[in-house]
Amino acid sequence: MKKILFLYTELAEYVLASMQALQEHQVELHIVRWPVNSEAPFEFRKLDDVSIYDRSTFTDETLLAFAQDLQPDLILTSGWIDKGYLKVNKVWHQKCPTVLLLDNQYTGDLKQKIAALISPFWIKTKFSHAWVPGNPQFAFARKLGFKKEHIRTGFYCADTELFTAFSANHPERETSLPKRFIYIGRYIDFKGVEELWEAFTAFRKVHPEWELICIGTGDLWEQRTTTEGIKHLGFIQPADLPEQLSKAGVFVLPSRKEPWGVVIHEMAAAGFPLICSNTIGAATRFLEEGKNGFSFKPHTTSAIQEAMDKMAKLTDEERSTMGAHSKQLAKELTPDKWATTLLSFFP
Repeated sequence: MKKILFLYTELAEYVLASMQALQEHQVELHIVRWPVNSEAPFEFRKLDDVSIYDRSTFTDETLLAFAQDLQPDLILTSGWIDKGYLKVNKVWHQKCPTVLLLDNQYTGDLKQKIAALISPFWIKTKFSHAWVPGNPQFAFARKLGFKKEHIRTGFYCADTELFTAFSANHPERETSLPKRFIYIGRYIDFKGVEELWEAFTAFRKVHPEWELICIGTGDLWEQRTTTEGIKHLGFIQPADLPEQLSKAGVFVLPSRKEPWGVVIHEMAAAGFPLICSNTIGAATRFLEEGKNGFSFKPHTTSAIQEAMDKMAKLTDEERSTMGAHSKQLAKELTPDKWATTLLSFFP
């Protein structure tokens, strides 16, 4: 049985859904991860043949000794922020495939240009391959010196089974969707939630029949807008989302920046039309302009309001048709395909 070591930052439930798909392939999975983020306190499922360790229980030296005892056949690491993780990869770089999990979009800023310049002496001495969410990150991996054949896409994958099951359990949504927008994400500045609340407040003056459901928590919770028509539900575990999803009809994500955004994939799988900013990485794969939603430039409330207005002016049938197209796009990436991609890193 091949041994896989994940050196992870903040683990999410959707990652474990993908890892569950690996269990059919006779692998032994070990995950070292950072503590759970208080803004997203996921309750993780239990998986057979999967061992999860808290990073805080290791020093850099004991982590290296742990890897030595384990003798992994494949190592996958979240970025380069954890120096202890980098030490493990440097030692194992010549012993097994060492995969960099990279979600930074390539912007060409000074920091990325410097990273590209020093990559041969820094990143490439620790990582043999790169696994990225999509094309915006693929470009950065190439700049860092990874060959095309050593890069895979599709690292971030939704728990599509959970969200397609929701869609199957609500056939009425094939003809009509509730006139409610829904936002799912942290209440933090770069998510653009304050622009969303302001935009919806203006939008509702013209479309008073529409409402906005917001799910999440974070630093801006106390600053949340209490305008009529906006409901704030706090953090909800993924397994409890279907009840709230059934009350909503259009998903909106106004992030000013977002390397990927798995929630876009999740909502597409659930059959939602989408409204999101054009800085969101996942939109490059799961949003087709005018076919299953609308995009807009971030930072401006008027652009969000305009996209909402476009959606509101569609008929029930047109919005449902958009939702059906979202489901088709979501099928292009599943946990099973994720597992197949991971296994392709083995020599």
